Amino acid sequence: MQYLGNKDILQLQKTGFLCSRKCPADIVLKSFDWAKEQRVQGNCIVCGNHSQIEKDVFEILLKGKQPLILVLARGMKKRFDPSIQNALIQNRLLIISPFSENEKRITRELAEKRNTFIFELCEKIHVPYAQPNGMLENLIKTKM
Repeated sequence: MQYLGNKDILQLQKTGFLCSRKCPADIVLKSFDWAKEQRVQGNCIVCGNHSQIEKDVFEILLKGKQPLILVLARGMKKRFDPSIQNALIQNRLLIISPFSENEKRITRELAEKRNTFIFELCEKIHVPYAQPNGMLENLIKTKM
């Protein structure tokens, strides 16, 4: 397990955001609205930054002031975008990699393990869409 940022964020009430990569456009728009609402309410959100919807939701959340946790589906990166670096400097972001530094590429297996980690880390989970018979739907069935 590797950490970068403010580990005190782990003590907060956390809501995980998980969504299948391929989802209907109306779900994408609702997810953006949800992210904006969470940002305004100051809720601590845990998400990945791999699929396009995860990236977009995370970017919306980064524009706020609330604490965030980013869980990688690979080993810890050496460099991050300026917006992520800024949130680290503001002490409102924790980046977690549950994998060794040797894991340089995201695979389906690592993404599935990352999603399981988010499920176990968070008190609440928000899933706007899970593709039927997909990896996320199967995870939900095993965790619920």
